[in-house]
Amino acid sequence: MKRLSVPILLVILLSILMGLSYFEVIDLYIQTIILFMGINIITSTSLNLVNGNMGEFSCGHAGFIAVGAYVSSILSVALFTKSKVFGAPLLPPELAAYGFPFVLIVGGIASALTGLLIAIPSFRTRDDYLAIITIAANYIIITAIINIDKIGGARGFMGMKRVIFAMEKCAEIPWMILWVFLFTVLTVIIIRRYMTSTYGKGVEAIRQDEISAEIMGVNTNRIKLVTFMISSGLAGIAGGLYAHTVGYVNPKSFDLLKSTEALVMVYLGGMGSITGSILSAVIFTLMLELLRPLQIIKWVAIPLLLIIIMQFRPEGIMGHRELSDIFPKLKKFYKFK
Repeated sequence: MKRLSVPILLVILLSILMGLSYFEVIDLYIQTIILFMGINIITSTSLNLVNGNMGEFSCGHAGFIAVGAYVSSILSVALFTKSKVFGAPLLPPELAAYGFPFVLIVGGIASALTGLLIAIPSFRTRDDYLAIITIAANYIIITAIINIDKIGGARGFMGMKRVIFAMEKCAEIPWMILWVFLFTVLTVIIIRRYMTSTYGKGVEAIRQDEISAEIMGVNTNRIKLVTFMISSGLAGIAGGLYAHTVGYVNPKSFDLLKSTEALVMVYLGGMGSITGSILSAVIFTLMLELLRPLQIIKWVAIPLLLIIIMQFRPEGIMGHRELSDIFPKLKKFYKFK
């Protein structure tokens, strides 16, 4: 029964959120903040898999978010809505509610394959070369999108809100609250399961000492590729959720500053800590809203925060610990390690 306590609490929390949204107890602004919290949790935990658990240094996470955002947006608009770009929908709009999770997963797969293309050459190098290669990849992805006029180019791509309206024809419920919540929970479960698997032990070995891990028979190249693909794929799902929450995507939304935001969340929460990434994503989302009146000054404050964290608390809020390490009694209900 104790093992079921966390799933039961999650169901209760989802029911409360959807109830408050459905009866308009919380307005659209609060709903949007909650959605961004979930999206940022997926972003931070996915990047933490590479930068925290594996000990590598990826700086172009926004590129994979962009791939997932555009692929899932193009698919959902083409499949379920009438548009000037693609014409009549390929499927009945009433199927949008059932097809949407598959659209997100396809976007995640596209991001994972993009991550594979980047990981193959980058992991043949050592030290900080991955950071340089991922930054370059981020710019390549953005530049490629800008030069594809079919999907809006520099103007951006829109029409995803019509997909949400199509879902509401099936049932008038806050669909994005449902999807963001489910995929956020699924992301945490995937990362937790992966890190407790044999591959996860190999990831920890690489972080401790890659050369020693190779000597002990760990296939470091394969583990790096798989880990990077999982991280990229989850980032793509975050991108798809972001695109459908906002209803519009622009290449400039996924520049190096977006990658910096992901890095801030990872290092604020703690390297290799799922709990830390969740806490930092919530704190960071709220902080962005508080800094919104400062307008452009906040884009100075965010990189500055990263510098301050690295100087004065490089281990972050949680360090390499989980909540169950601080409160051992919680292990009766769940454990991350």
